[in-house]
Amino acid sequence: MTDATTPTVAPERATPVTLARNPSQRALGLHRELTRVWRNDRGLWGQITAVNHTTLGLRFMGTALIFFAIGGILSMLIRAQLATHEGAFLDTDLYNQIFTMHGSIMMFLFAIPMLEGLGIWLLPKLLGTRDMAFPRLTALGYWCYLFGGLIMLTALLFGVAPHDGWFMYTPLSDATHSPGINADVWLLGVTFVEISAVAAAVEITVTILRQRAPGMRLTEMPLFAWYMLGTSVMMLVGFPPLIAGSVLLELERAFGWPFFDPTRGGDPLLWQHLFWLFGHPEVYIIFLPAAGAMSMIIPVMCRTTILGYGAIVAAILALVFLSFGLWVHHMFTVGIPHMALAFFSAASVLVAVPTAVQVFAWIGTMWKGRPEMHLPMYHILGFFLTFVMGGLTGVMLAIVPFNWQAHDTAFVTAHLHYVLIGGFVFPMMAAATYWLPLISGKRRIKGLGEAAFWVILLGFHGTFFIMHLTGLLGMPRRIDVYPDNPEWVWLNLTSSIFSFVLTIGFAMFVLDLILQVTLGKRERRDPWRAPTLDWAMPIPSPSYNFASIPTPQHLGHTARNTVLSLARGEGALPGAPRGRRELLVTSVGDAQPHHVALLPGNTALPLGLSASIGVFVVLMLAGQYALAGLALVPVAVLIWVWARGMAPAGDLGRVLVAPDLRLPVHHRVHPSLGRTGLSAFLVANGTLFVSLMFGVAFLSVVTPASVPPVAGAQTLSSALGLGLIAIALALAAGVARTPTRGAVALTLGLNLVALLALLWLAFSQMDDPTRHARDALRAVLAGYVGLHILVAAAMAAFVLDQFRRGEIDAQTQGALSAWQLWQGFTTAVALISVVVLGAQVVLS
Repeated sequence: MTDATTPTVAPERATPVTLARNPSQRALGLHRELTRVWRNDRGLWGQITAVNHTTLGLRFMGTALIFFAIGGILSMLIRAQLATHEGAFLDTDLYNQIFTMHGSIMMFLFAIPMLEGLGIWLLPKLLGTRDMAFPRLTALGYWCYLFGGLIMLTALLFGVAPHDGWFMYTPLSDATHSPGINADVWLLGVTFVEISAVAAAVEITVTILRQRAPGMRLTEMPLFAWYMLGTSVMMLVGFPPLIAGSVLLELERAFGWPFFDPTRGGDPLLWQHLFWLFGHPEVYIIFLPAAGAMSMIIPVMCRTTILGYGAIVAAILALVFLSFGLWVHHMFTVGIPHMALAFFSAASVLVAVPTAVQVFAWIGTMWKGRPEMHLPMYHILGFFLTFVMGGLTGVMLAIVPFNWQAHDTAFVTAHLHYVLIGGFVFPMMAAATYWLPLISGKRRIKGLGEAAFWVILLGFHGTFFIMHLTGLLGMPRRIDVYPDNPEWVWLNLTSSIFSFVLTIGFAMFVLDLILQVTLGKRERRDPWRAPTLDWAMPIPSPSYNFASIPTPQHLGHTARNTVLSLARGEGALPGAPRGRRELLVTSVGDAQPHHVALLPGNTALPLGLSASIGVFVVLMLAGQYALAGLALVPVAVLIWVWARGMAPAGDLGRVLVAPDLRLPVHHRVHPSLGRTGLSAFLVANGTLFVSLMFGVAFLSVVTPASVPPVAGAQTLSSALGLGLIAIALALAAGVARTPTRGAVALTLGLNLVALLALLWLAFSQMDDPTRHARDALRAVLAGYVGLHILVAAAMAAFVLDQFRRGEIDAQTQGALSAWQLWQGFTTAVALISVVVLGAQVVLS
C-alpha cells in the first residue's frame, strides 16, 4: 500500500449523454431481485430500521398530519375562549400555552415537516433515481423531528409548555420574566426539530444537484425540483440564525450569559433580528414547495405544458434572494431608523413581483389548455381565491403607516392564515389528491372530497375574512379576554362558529383519503396521463422506484411502452445483480453519468443517535448540565460507528451501467456525494457563524458605551495565545492539502496544539461571561471555534484509522476529501474569530 493517495477525479463531461439500451430482461424477475435488496425488514424491527425514502417521506407527511390535527384542536380551544368577551373556558396561563403551542406546532411540526416529507417522497421519483443521497440522514431527521415534537407535546400535557408566544420575544422569555422550563421546552425542543430541517435541506440539495437521470439538465428538470432546490437553499441559510438565537437565549436562561439583558450590555432586539432572519424567509420556505406542486399539477389538469418555464425559474431565484431582505418587515414598530424603514418597506412590496409572475404563469397555463375539473383542480382554485387575497393584505402591511396601525392586531392573524392556509394547505390538499393513487394504488371515491372542499372554503373565509375587520377595529391578538365591545363580540362569535365548520371540512377531507386507501378500486395505470417520471413506474410505486434508471430516450414520455422499457431493465444500471443498493450519480450542470453510489441498508443507527440527542435535551431541561455533557459521549461514539459504516468493502471494481459504459463507485471518485453533502452543510454552518458575528457587530454598534474595561485579560498574553491558535491552524490547513498518513498525523497534532491554546485562553485570560454581553459573545465564539477544532482533530484521527485499516490507498480516498474540506473551514472561521477577539482585546 502506498502512503500517498490520488483518487480518481471524474470530469464533468466524462461520458456522452446518449447511453445504449441494456438488453431486455424479465420485468418480474427484476422486480423480485430489486425488492429483496430495497425492501424494509419485516415486523417492528423493520419499522425501526427503515431508511427507504418512500417509507420515510410518508412517515414525515403522516406524522405532520397528526400534528396538524393537534394544532387544529388547539385552535378550536382558542376560538371557544374568544367566542365571548369574558370567556371562562381557559385561564390566562393555559390560554398562553395553547396559543403558543398552536403557532409552534403549525410552523415547526406541521408545515416544515410536511414539505420535507413531500420532497423526500417525490423528488427521487421525479428525477429518475432510486433514493435520496443519504438515506440514514433522512431517517435521523425523522426521528429527531418525532422526538422533538413529543417533548413539546409532553410539556403541554403536564402544563409546562412554552407560553411566551411562538416567536419567544425577549425580555418576556428570559429567566426573570419566565421562570420554570416553559421557555426552555421551546428553545431546546424546536432546536431539536431543526436538526431534521437542516438534514432534509442537505439531502434535497445534493439529490437535486447530483442524482438526476442522465441527460436531465438543470434547465430541463421538473419545476418542482427547482422549487425544492430554492427551498433547501433557504433552509440552509434561514434556519441557522434561529438556531444561533435559541442557543444564545438558552445560555442566558441556564447560565446567566447576558446576550439580551440591556443592564449588562445586551439588547432584546438582537433576538428579534435573529428570529426574523429566519421567520420571514420561512414564509417562502413554506410557500415554494406548495407552488412547485401546483406547477406540476396544473399543466396535467389542463392537458398542456407549463407557460413561462424560464420566467418561473427566474421568479423562484428572485424570491430566494429577496426573502432575506425582508426580516425587518416584522419590526416596523420597534424604533427602526426611517431610512431603514423605507428600504425594508420597498423590499416587502417588491417581493410581490416574482410571486405575481408565478400566479400569472399558472393562469396563462390554464388559459392555453383545457382545464378538467378533477378534485386537485378544486383545491388549486381555492388557492387562487385565498392566497391572492393574503398577498394583497401583505402588501398593505408592507406600507409603514398602515403597519403601525395594524401591527399585532387580529388583521395580522387573518393575513397570516390567508397566506399559509391559502398558499400551503390548499396546494397540499391538491397534491394529496393528485399523488395518492401512486401511494395507495387505489382510485378515489367521488363525492366526499368535493363536499369537503366546499365546507373548508366556506369555513375558512367565514373564520378569517371578517377577522380583518376585527383587527381594523382595534382588537389585539394574543389576548384571552376583551372588553364588552358589541362590534368585537359579534365578529369573534362569527369567527368561532365558522372555525368549527372549517374543522368539519378538514375531517371530511381526511375521511375521503382514508376511504380511498381502504375501499377504493385498484388503480394500475396513471389516472392523469402525466408526462413526468413520477408516473413512469408501477402503481403503487415499489421501494426501488425504477427497475432501471431513465435515460435521455425515456425523458418526457410515460407511454406504456416507456414504462415497460424501464421495468424490463432497458435503462441504465438495471436490477441489483450485485445485491447492493446502487444509485447513478451525475454531474451538476448537464447530468452526465459520473459514478455509482453504494447506499447503506436498513439500520437502527439513526434511531440510536437521535435518541441519544434526545437524552441530552431532556437532561438540559431537567437542569442536569453535567449529566447532559456526559450524554454527548454516546452521541460521539455513534457518529464514529456511523462513519465506519461508510467504508468500502474490498475492491469493488467498475460497475456496468450500460453496454457502452462502466463507472467507478463513490469511494474512488472526487467529488463524491459525501463531499457535496458536507459542502451543503457548511453553507448552514457558515450562516450560523455569520449570525454570531452579526450579534457581535450589532451589540458593538447598539451598546458601545456600555463596554467595560478588560477585567482579567492581559493584552500581551492574550495576543500570544490568539497568535498561536492562528499559526497552528494555518499550518494545519496547509499540511492537510498533502494526502499522506504523515501529513494527517501532523495536522492532528497542530489541531490539538490550537485546542490547548484555546482552552488556556478561555480559562485563564477571558473574562467571566456572566459579567457583560461582550464577554459572553467572546465565550460563545471560543466555544464555536473549539468545537470545530475538536471535530477536525477527530476527523484526522478517523482518517488515520482508515489508513491503518487499508481503506485509503492510491485508488480509494475514504474520508480524506471531507476532512480536508472541514479543516479548511475550521481554519477560516478560527482566523476570523481571532481577528475579532484580538481587535476587542486591543481596543479595550
